[in-house]
Amino acid sequence: MTYHAKSDFMRVMLERGFLADCTDYQALDEALVKGTLPGYIGFDATAKSLHVGSLIQIMMLRWLQKTGGKPIVLMGGGTTKVGDPSFRAEERPLLSPAQIDDNIAGIRKVFTSYVSFGTGANDAMMVNNAEWLDQLNYLDFLRDIGRHFSINRMLSFESVKSRLDREQSLSFLEFNYMILQAYDFLELNRRYGCLLQMGGSDQWGNIVNGIDLTRRVLDAQIFGLTSHLLTTSDGKKMGKSQSGAVWLNADMFSPYEFWQYWRNTTDADVGRFLKLYTELPVPECDRLGALEGSEINAAKVILANEITTLCHGAEAAAAAEATAREVFEKGGTGEDLPTFAVSASELADGVSVSSLFVKAGLAKSGKDAKRLIAEGGARLNDEAVSEAGQMITAEDLTGPIKLTAGRKRHALIVLA
Repeated sequence: MTYHAKSDFMRVMLERGFLADCTDYQALDEALVKGTLPGYIGFDATAKSLHVGSLIQIMMLRWLQKTGGKPIVLMGGGTTKVGDPSFRAEERPLLSPAQIDDNIAGIRKVFTSYVSFGTGANDAMMVNNAEWLDQLNYLDFLRDIGRHFSINRMLSFESVKSRLDREQSLSFLEFNYMILQAYDFLELNRRYGCLLQMGGSDQWGNIVNGIDLTRRVLDAQIFGLTSHLLTTSDGKKMGKSQSGAVWLNADMFSPYEFWQYWRNTTDADVGRFLKLYTELPVPECDRLGALEGSEINAAKVILANEITTLCHGAEAAAAAEATAREVFEKGGTGEDLPTFAVSASELADGVSVSSLFVKAGLAKSGKDAKRLIAEGGARLNDEAVSEAGQMITAEDLTGPIKLTAGRKRHALIVLA
């Protein structure tokens, strides 16, 4: 739709391609102009880090703060105990309270790079929904909150409907998730004056539920805004690399690997990703995204540097670029490459080079490693590997050895 925003936040959401849908564009825009508007996004604590699939939501909270709003990071300490069924084929594994608390501590590290926490009107805050969900009395909750929900309507939501259409089990536990998420919005409005919930477009039904519930219980006008569910131009879901999830925490996915993930962006995605994941001016994003041939590679380096700087700092981004140049242009080892240690006992009888490729995450399995070697895509210290059964012993590891899969994926193997 064509809408000319009055507020800086809505203008950014529109110009940079974040906005998928909004419950009331004009009313939200006017509320943003009036003053500091609190808005939240919820994140369940299913792992110790978020991955790049969550980065679009994190950037939305960052832009909310940069344009004068108040970001609320809602950690799902309570809802993680249930599990969001949205567009999932099966129920999430249940975590213990201790695991959930540990995960929340890890996730907080990510947000300190993107938003500024504090006690000021514009400062971000992190809230755990276990504060209110753990205290609920089931009978009171059914009477006071459950009566506002229509099962007919909930069954019509795409996230539920897709599961039922595939005849996949949807437990009563999971079905309660959308009621709890709606209740979160009610509580955040009651406690902190929160007026906006944001999320991916798969959360539209849950967001609308929360708006409706808050209107019924508190007679308050609040808003919902969703972003597009992002895939790459070749249809792949954001958040995965060939070696696994692209985590945002450095101890789970190294800054070099993170930098390299963005450096390997498909040409067609460069301009779009610059708008969504960096703060470069929109005209510059368009200019860089329109480059072709070898010039687009320079744009990809800028993309990787900008995103890595936001997530891990300028020093980590510069080190990652320097390592990449050393590895690709000079044939060097690159000290910042992902490093994996093997013990002398493991090497007593030698270890096959195909096993090392699996250990380093450069191949998913022994079969995958053998295929890589057979197709000529595996190198050891920049020399082609011809035999999957080639044995590596402690004598070969007097110094680091570099493994290479294809042209762009590298790792070091060292003696522990």
